[in-house]
Amino acid sequence: MALLSKSCIYGIRASIFVAIKYEEDKYLSIPQIANELQLSSHFLTKILQKLTIKEILLSYRGPNGGVKLKNNPEEVKLLEIIEAIDGLTLFEECALGLEGCGMYYPCPLHYSWSKHRESLMELFERETLKSLADSVNTAGFRLRTLDVANLTKVN
Repeated sequence: MALLSKSCIYGIRASIFVAIKYEEDKYLSIPQIANELQLSSHFLTKILQKLTIKEILLSYRGPNGGVKLKNNPEEVKLLEIIEAIDGLTLFEECALGLEGCGMYYPCPLHYSWSKHRESLMELFERETLKSLADSVNTAGFRLRTLDVANLTKVN
């Protein structure tokens, strides 16, 4: 069970990449981002459109066009990206998908899940694109998708 959709995860990764490359007046081309993250440019365009509609990104058409952050990376919260792509239903729905689950008729996971989803909400509200970009840079992570077929088991 994934908490976030694949689109949301790709949107977060793309946003972190844009934050790493952040320069106030510089647009990054979508093909450049897609190539770096090893994602379909067409699929990434659809995801980034959602972030543009919610005014997290600005887009510019033309030969030097692309996308850039509307605000400084330290002002963009992870929760904003999640809300733009997946919405906030993760923080509202029953973990088991049971109709009617709530305080008066709780499912078996209701109280435990309520605590965890509050913690997740706080985490996603606290983390910014700047903090995530700094973590990626410090740890030397690559934002690319793992090529599972080419992974070898190390003993």
